[in-house]
Amino acid sequence: WRVGKNIMCGIFGYGGKELKPASFILNGLKTLEYRGYDSWGIVVISDKEFRRERHVGKIGEAKTILPAAVMGMGHTRWATHGGVTVKNSHPHFDCGKRFAVVHNGIIENEGELRKSLTKKGHKLLSETDTELIVHLLEEEAKDNSKLMFLDLARRLVNKLQGAFAIGIMDLKQPGELILARFGGPLVVGMTAGYKLFAS
Repeated sequence: WRVGKNIMCGIFGYGGKELKPASFILNGLKTLEYRGYDSWGIVVISDKEFRRERHVGKIGEAKTILPAAVMGMGHTRWATHGGVTVKNSHPHFDCGKRFAVVHNGIIENEGELRKSLTKKGHKLLSETDTELIVHLLEEEAKDNSKLMFLDLARRLVNKLQGAFAIGIMDLKQPGELILARFGGPLVVGMTAGYKLFAS
């Protein structure tokens, strides 16, 4: 029951020639609103930093104020871990704001991971299982500084138990967006001009 309920969140991402991906992503999230209607958020990389907005409430007639970029991702939430608050809305960042994540699913070993990350000094700002993903990735990057983004992501996924679909962005690799899934829905679309993903 928990997995089925949490899988009702929605994720959507875009990368390509369109300079306003946030608007494109917002429209994608609106089509996924039936999957999660209590909060939503979007992140893009612009001027070598993450720009993010998060909101509580239905996406409805919302507009985005995010700047021009070439890539981004968003999330519409049906809360299962933590209340309906801005701090619990996705996307989430790690302590150093190098990584951003959106997540559809459930991390079943959340308690164990939360204790381990807290002991290592990570400052967790939300009550979600999702935020743990970027802090785990940050920890992998500390321990394996020479590994490429894809290799770090592979190591991360091996630590997650549950059913999930995730999208991850790395400020050090601004042209790359990594997707992973296990038991959760995720589709990818590609054309000559752009790429999309959605749950």
